Amino acid sequence: MTSPLARNAANDSLQGHGGDVGQTGSSTAADVVRGVSRLFARNDIWCTPEMMLRNGRRADLMGIDARGQVILVEIKVSRADLLGDGKWTDYLDYCDRFYWALPPSLDRAPLETEAFLPESCGVIVADGYDAEILRPAPLRQMAAARRKVEVERLARTALRRLVVGSDPETQKWDREG
Repeated sequence: MTSPLARNAANDSLQGHGGDVGQTGSSTAADVVRGVSRLFARNDIWCTPEMMLRNGRRADLMGIDARGQVILVEIKVSRADLLGDGKWTDYLDYCDRFYWALPPSLDRAPLETEAFLPESCGVIVADGYDAEILRPAPLRQMAAARRKVEVERLARTALRRLVVGSDPETQKWDREG
């Protein structure tokens, strides 16, 4: 069984909702997170926002598919933020697939330049309701040892957030929060 993102690389599309993304005007980062999360959930990819990586960087979204592949998403909602991000290549060693996610109103042309390594990164357009993959992210095959560590960290972070969210009293024992 192939993962949804692996199928995406072959088919150039994940299962969408059938509507048009971007009919709502301007989008915030939270809107983009929601749209990408919905796209991923429909395709059995589960993610969490604001995930710290071991190199000190923070991924806007980090997810895992049914095959254990790690997906990172960097969200940009303004041209200045997109063009000013010189650290994004630090994420590439921490994922099997890397995506840029942008609102429909943001010019995607810079992502086609060599500085943004278009052959290594996927592009998602998203609003507060849904998302669509415009360019599939190629498989980068993260090192097995790093994958094990990152998947365990992702699981612990997601579980910690779930427990603390459902019982704020447990926050006093949260060593990482």
